[in-house]
Amino acid sequence: MRLYKPKLQEKLEEAFKAVLPVVGIVLLLCFSVAPVPPGILMEFLVGGLLLIVGMMFFTLGAELSMTPMGEQVGRSMTKSKKLWVMVVLGFILGFVITISEPDLQVLAGQVPSIPNMVLIMSVACGVGIFLVIALVRMLFGIPLAPMLIVLYIAALVLAFLVPADFLAVAFDSGGVTTGPMTVPFIMAMGVGISSIRNDRHAADDSFGLVALCSVGPILAVLLLGMIFKPAGSDYAAARHMAAADSVALRQMFTSSIPRYMMEIAMSMLPVLLFFAVFQIISLKMDRRALGRILVGLIYTYVGLVLFLTGANVGFMPAGSFLGQTLAALREKWLIVPVGMIIGYYIVLAEPAVYVLMKQVEELTDGAVSGAAMKMSLSLGVACSIGLAMTRVMTGISILWYLIPGYGIALALTFFTPKIFTAIAFDSGGVASGPMTAAFLLPFAMGACQAVGGNLVRDAFGVVAMVAMTPLVTIQALGLIYKLQTRSTPAEGSAMEDAMGLELFGDYDIIEL
Repeated sequence: MRLYKPKLQEKLEEAFKAVLPVVGIVLLLCFSVAPVPPGILMEFLVGGLLLIVGMMFFTLGAELSMTPMGEQVGRSMTKSKKLWVMVVLGFILGFVITISEPDLQVLAGQVPSIPNMVLIMSVACGVGIFLVIALVRMLFGIPLAPMLIVLYIAALVLAFLVPADFLAVAFDSGGVTTGPMTVPFIMAMGVGISSIRNDRHAADDSFGLVALCSVGPILAVLLLGMIFKPAGSDYAAARHMAAADSVALRQMFTSSIPRYMMEIAMSMLPVLLFFAVFQIISLKMDRRALGRILVGLIYTYVGLVLFLTGANVGFMPAGSFLGQTLAALREKWLIVPVGMIIGYYIVLAEPAVYVLMKQVEELTDGAVSGAAMKMSLSLGVACSIGLAMTRVMTGISILWYLIPGYGIALALTFFTPKIFTAIAFDSGGVASGPMTAAFLLPFAMGACQAVGGNLVRDAFGVVAMVAMTPLVTIQALGLIYKLQTRSTPAEGSAMEDAMGLELFGDYDIIEL
């Protein structure tokens, strides 16, 4: 514990900087235009404290355990030199990780007319298949941008063939299946696999795993919508009770912790079993390295339990009540700028965002700074929440946002350095994490109830919007870097080597 004390202090400072702005904004609203019951306010404050402590433990734990585990597994899979082994193992990993993802269980209960297990198994197969596709792409250096263009065009075409009540939830599924537990492992596995390649584009291709794994669930759920033809939904928002006193407040959190302990244990188990098999058969890491990973896993587990408890028990009621109160004001339009401000800051409270930023800085040798990533992600999520709130107030179909949004994102792939394209499409899945599901979605649902809208058509889709706009802002950041390197030729060549500024280069094929 003493060994990691400085690191814990560093992560605690990061967590404070990420969570405190959101808490401050909500408190300002609560004491001005959107009064909330004292019980809900206290739940929110306790939840904020748990979020800070949870983020501190999670970010350190992921750095100590999930990242080295993923990299070691990725290298081991590639060294086997047997493509069929990678295909089988990749599918199994994607399938079992997805089944154990808690957010998918929630999504399954929100989709009308489709049995929960049918949806879960279909989405898990989609993730498994696309994880295999992502691994094969990395091994053989297949360009990412053309694949994304084809897949997202296919998704948008299928969107016209499913019922309107089904559309928003289908695109939400791409975000909920890439959770904070699995993203660090999958991203690190990509780094491990790409490290085996010896060409100059290997580092660029280490990104893109999350991007492709986010497309699989969207296509799977859209196909299910065509088969089952769901019509209408009886989904209703859950009612949240304010704590009557301090004892009731304590009981709300203590009674929920065991449930999240079980959920996170089930979520971590497939990854641990997967790593254990590799350790026994291939890795054979020494005790010191394994001890470090074990400590990191404990930190990760504790951090996620505290984080999800704080988000779901503390933040969810406050988000729903705030949305409902703001949308009930005479000046309903206030919910749009307020939502944008909250979205700007809340993305920085997503645990997996810090894992992504750290890997981007390391693999680009600092050419892409964490500060630039933060700004781009924050601007993207702010825009997405503003658009989502506008949709809640007006009832506009989500297709009016998705088609031009993805159209711009896909068009930018022709002009943006390819590493930025991969980072951008990865960031969409990372940004739409538990904070989006626990605060922003209830915020939209509360507003939708206040204006008398359709929850499934108008409120759902927030996750999809949050996953879409970073694709544009991160690639815009790539264009800025590209222009800067062209204006400074002396530094440009070094920058190009770090970031792979060619749109499509020559790739060396990996022999398996």
